[in-house]
Amino acid sequence: MDTRNINISFKVHANASALSDADNDLVQRAREVVATAYAPYSGFRVGAVARMPDDKLVMGTNQENASYPIGICAERVLLAAVSSISPGLPIETMAITYQSDAVDTSEPIAPCGMCRQALVEFESRFNAPMRLLLTGSAGEVFEFETPSDLLPMAFKHYHLGK
Repeated sequence: MDTRNINISFKVHANASALSDADNDLVQRAREVVATAYAPYSGFRVGAVARMPDDKLVMGTNQENASYPIGICAERVLLAAVSSISPGLPIETMAITYQSDAVDTSEPIAPCGMCRQALVEFESRFNAPMRLLLTGSAGEVFEFETPSDLLPMAFKHYHLGK
């Protein structure tokens, strides 16, 4: 038996103002849109904003439902919106943030497992990297070059022979 390791690297920025102007704007937009999330049951609101190659911004927020399994995360709302508004275009960069009624939100947040898989699939459709900026309501911003860094052994289309 041998042992193998998976290592990921990401950049840590002290705060959003340490980013480029365009990335800082994306983070600020995510921090604004998160207030429009529909999360009356959990009080845990997530907002995501994507910058497209044509500089268009597309936003998404989580949408809960009294029947919990049919709620949808902000990241997947955003991916569906992009697919409808800008079909055929990859996402260049996505900023993701959150607010909560119950916990401090100053630390960056990462997408759930289902969203990680959806992000990897979306990125692979276009064979173009999608940067992720993960943040909280303030403080550090984690920058990932690709969603695959968050899901290094993702199930991909080629596993199905496609």
